[in-house]
Amino acid sequence: MVTVGTRAFILIETSVGKTQEVVTALRAVSEINSVDAVTGPYDVITIIEAPDLNTVGNVVTSSIHTINGVLRTVTCLAVNLS
Repeated sequence: MVTVGTRAFILIETSVGKTQEVVTALRAVSEINSVDAVTGPYDVITIIEAPDLNTVGNVVTSSIHTINGVLRTVTCLAVNLS
């Protein structure tokens, strides 16, 4: 189990007709905890929990942006307010 230092929600816009392929590819990425197809301005939302921000950035750039059908992403970092 990874000690969570950083949690990020990745909002993903896909090419028309590519959402299912993108979801399948994302589910194969070990660093991704959750993958959901959604409605609205984005097509998929994933959750990454990692020890640090650099790891999150590496997952986004090397494992998500390289998937065929991913057009753009928005990374939202969770903030601990307690």
